[in-house]
Amino acid sequence: GVVFVSFSSILIRKSISPSLIIAFYRMFFTWLFIVPSILLNKRSELKNIDKKTLTLSIVSGVFLGFHFATWISSIKYTSIASSAILVNTHPIMIVIGSYIVLKERISRKELLSIFITFLGSIMISWGGFSIGQNAVYGNTLAILGAVFVACYMMIGRVSRQKISSATYTFIVYLSCSITLLLLTYYSKIPLYPYSLKEFLIFLGLAVFCTMFGHSIFNWSLKYLKPSFVSISILGEPVLATLWAIIFFSEVPSIWTVFGGITVILGIFLYYK
Repeated sequence: GVVFVSFSSILIRKSISPSLIIAFYRMFFTWLFIVPSILLNKRSELKNIDKKTLTLSIVSGVFLGFHFATWISSIKYTSIASSAILVNTHPIMIVIGSYIVLKERISRKELLSIFITFLGSIMISWGGFSIGQNAVYGNTLAILGAVFVACYMMIGRVSRQKISSATYTFIVYLSCSITLLLLTYYSKIPLYPYSLKEFLIFLGLAVFCTMFGHSIFNWSLKYLKPSFVSISILGEPVLATLWAIIFFSEVPSIWTVFGGITVILGIFLYYK
């Protein structure tokens, strides 16, 4: 799952399409692939879902849409390493959000994790200043992507208590696709024409990075501890950085390397 997900940044960088188009087709194709299974196996659950759970699932999908819109855009402006590392600070965002919204207490270990992760993020952002304004803008978009995916996960934690993972995913991906479609329309970006190569990239993101990546994480939760899965995902920015070096000769700056190590240590401490 980690290997497949780590190729997301590479495929996005290979595409010449607008970021919102990449995000829309990725999620729309993924949703289309799961429609037959849902209609065959979860039709009764869809019909009987209560209004509150449905609303929460839709809102969760809206946040997921904004996550993809900001994070995919960030790859166009900053390095793959910086983008992948910063967007994976979402566990720390969840801790902060749980404290503010859900009034959950923060332990000393969690506070230390937040401080270490924040310190690493500052290092990466500082490196962006030395590269230029585009990198700073890209890093900011990646951080926003982490905030939006944290909101998506927090809302999902509530709605998933009432419905199955498959039904929740169906609603969220549809809501996410509609959100991205509306953002595309508002931005006056045409949905077509795009080359065959571009559509193959969109399909690759949907099949390999989303279904074989994120779906494997969801499947593995039945057999593995959530903490183990979460720590494993920290391998994504490491592999993404490696692929960036191989495919684009994009060697990360010293600030990105030290900042990335610091961020990963902070998140690892949180799950330890």
